[in-house]
Amino acid sequence: MATLNEHIVSSYEEELTNLAKLIFEMGGMVEVAVSSATRALLKLDHGLARQTIEADKAIDEMQKRIDEIAVSMIARRQPMATDLRAIITSIHVANDLERVGDMAKTISRRALQIDGLSLAPKFYNGVKHMADLILRQLKAALDAYATRNAAAAVEVCNADDEIDALYTSLFRELLTYMMEDPRNITQCTHLLFCSKSLERVGDHATNIAEHAYYLETGRQIGTAPDQHRVQVKE
Repeated sequence: MATLNEHIVSSYEEELTNLAKLIFEMGGMVEVAVSSATRALLKLDHGLARQTIEADKAIDEMQKRIDEIAVSMIARRQPMATDLRAIITSIHVANDLERVGDMAKTISRRALQIDGLSLAPKFYNGVKHMADLILRQLKAALDAYATRNAAAAVEVCNADDEIDALYTSLFRELLTYMMEDPRNITQCTHLLFCSKSLERVGDHATNIAEHAYYLETGRQIGTAPDQHRVQVKE
């Protein structure tokens, strides 16, 4: 009987480990997608844009796989406490990652609509800076989730204001550019939507960080109205 129980526990641990590995793998896929979409936009690389759109199918399939495994584990294992949180948060994180993949696909589709756009370097630099910042946020959120680091999760959430401010700045600059020369309206509109998609990636990174905080502490990350700006008590 002891051997049987040990086998069951070992098998359960393997399932939890495998679930965590799938989240990590999906996170890597999504990071590549966002990076590729941004490069396709900045370089007007239509080939890379099409590859990124096609790669989104694998991200969608990974999300479905994680969801099925998690639901199956809940039904079969009837987990409690920390294990239940780990399984539930994996479903939420996978959903956020799938949405990030959708944002990368949207940016790539917009890149295919832009042809021969010539803007001042500051606009390109602004988009690139925003993309770099968001990729760091996404990686930090995934790291906080993988290591169950509540303090790191809080840092990710608090840094989201910088992304929002950068998006607002780009939005205003592009609107000014369109008003100065109406011929740029169509192309700049695509850039506006791409910038918004990047800002949404930052929001999903924040969501992942919130899930990481909940996973470690069993509590939501703060209270309304200012739920992101919280301090972790030692």
